[in-house]
Amino acid sequence: MDVHRLRILREFADRGTVVAAAAALDMTPSAVSQQLKVLAREAGVELLEPDGRRVRLTDAGLALVARAESVLGELDRARAEMDRYRNTPTGVVRLTMFPSSAELLLPGVLRRVEGVAVQATDLDLPGTELPAMLADADIVVTHRDERAAPLGGPRIASRTLMREPIDLCVPTGHPLVERARVEPGELGGLDWISVRDGFPVDDVLRSFSTVTGVQPRITQRINDFRSMQALVAAGLGVALMPRHAVTHPGVVALELAGVRAARILEVATRPGAPRRPAVAVVLAALDETVAALDA
Repeated sequence: MDVHRLRILREFADRGTVVAAAAALDMTPSAVSQQLKVLAREAGVELLEPDGRRVRLTDAGLALVARAESVLGELDRARAEMDRYRNTPTGVVRLTMFPSSAELLLPGVLRRVEGVAVQATDLDLPGTELPAMLADADIVVTHRDERAAPLGGPRIASRTLMREPIDLCVPTGHPLVERARVEPGELGGLDWISVRDGFPVDDVLRSFSTVTGVQPRITQRINDFRSMQALVAAGLGVALMPRHAVTHPGVVALELAGVRAARILEVATRPGAPRRPAVAVVLAALDETVAALDA
């Protein structure tokens, strides 16, 4: 049954006459009568019967008015709830971030978000797993080497969140700490602590190999930057790390020269997700948190 016709039926029940219902609905009496006849056909029973020169509701009509009241009341409540979502974002937003981006950005995001419950999860997977991650999240923050193609697909909307330089990390007593910038050619013969294959930092290390012609001697592969820094500080090798991730007091970060060395943090959603006010609030909080890093 058409909701608009149910409203006309309820208006007739409230007003008592076709003419009064038409005036209230800004319709002509003939249009009201026609719509009530169509509703009767939809219901499969007579809804009106003659009452002198007027018409009145049949028992079936009275029963349908009671049901219409319930249906229209629920619709009105649903519209009111949707209005609240449009004007005051509420609800739960599922946010997936890889661990080092969560350490860098999540506290600022949570401080900036109001009225929305952020359900955060840390997950360290290559960007190729983005479709699977978006099956369980509204927003995913992922990363790629800056020379790699942007992440995305026909059912994914992604954009750059920030560019983070990758630096060479050495222990505090290393001979290179006196250098302002380090050339790739100076890094031969070193032991390296790197990340697993397929992650942006390892891609930069491969670039070193291309530039220098020397294959890096990788002694350990581990994706946790805190553990990597501990190994570097202990003198067990050098490492490439995103600039904001370097926090160990026993590690010095040196700028690299002669090679593009950065990772791109990207934020991804389903194409229509940013139109949801709660998701838009969290996306804005991510942007504001990134902007504050350079303030």
